[in-house]
Amino acid sequence: MASSPDLLVVTGLGKTFGPGTHQKEVLRDVHFHVGYNDSLAIVGPSGCGKTTLLLMAAGLLPPTTGEIHLEGESIQGPSRKMAVVFQAYGLFPWKRVAENILLGAQFQKLHVSQEALTAIKRELDIENLDHLYPHQLSGGQRQRVALARAMLLRPSLLLLDEPFAALDLITREHLQDHLLILFKKRKFSFVIVTHNIEEAVFLGRRIVIMDPETHGIGEIIDNPNAGTTGFRTAPDYFSKNMTLRHLIEHPHEKQPLA
Repeated sequence: MASSPDLLVVTGLGKTFGPGTHQKEVLRDVHFHVGYNDSLAIVGPSGCGKTTLLLMAAGLLPPTTGEIHLEGESIQGPSRKMAVVFQAYGLFPWKRVAENILLGAQFQKLHVSQEALTAIKRELDIENLDHLYPHQLSGGQRQRVALARAMLLRPSLLLLDEPFAALDLITREHLQDHLLILFKKRKFSFVIVTHNIEEAVFLGRRIVIMDPETHGIGEIIDNPNAGTTGFRTAPDYFSKNMTLRHLIEHPHEKQPLA
């Protein structure tokens, strides 16, 4: 049992690109946390720093200012406690599905039992795809392979950057459901960057709204019913969608919502 409710803590995070007078500030003074068995969605317009923030959290991009701690340890580079899933899948086209799934574990020299491999393929409904190459798969199948590869690492924290953006609506919703099944069964936390308001509301127990004018966080809204049974058709789901859309479209409006 963890002694702290916070798995990930981001404090005063900032990022500037470029030298001297040509510097461009992307993020400034960002603070948030993610608890154990928790989920966080990050939304905002293009260019507001969402992916930059995720890459820094993953240890793949150094911050200019601020600190990131995972389970109390400072993040200075990639951690075995985290796994990342990108929109572009990250599959090697010359490797078959079975090889792609095992690749992350092989890089980290983690032993994966046949039982563990079979279980994750069954959970993601990709049991009969081992012999195929990525180009022979649908977009949804490719993303499930990418999720399987990440889950084999047994991460405490899963970071997802627009993982379902290239998929049609029905496939996107099916994969959201798959993610929640894994989340509830395997007891990890996840942070998802998305442009999709409905996806943020469906998956994120808290939702961070980035503000491109301040280069920081505009709002953080609580969404405790995210991921619960029947939430996609519940009144609170539709209400939260309207609230989130309003906050994104009117980021500096001071009047409370009706």
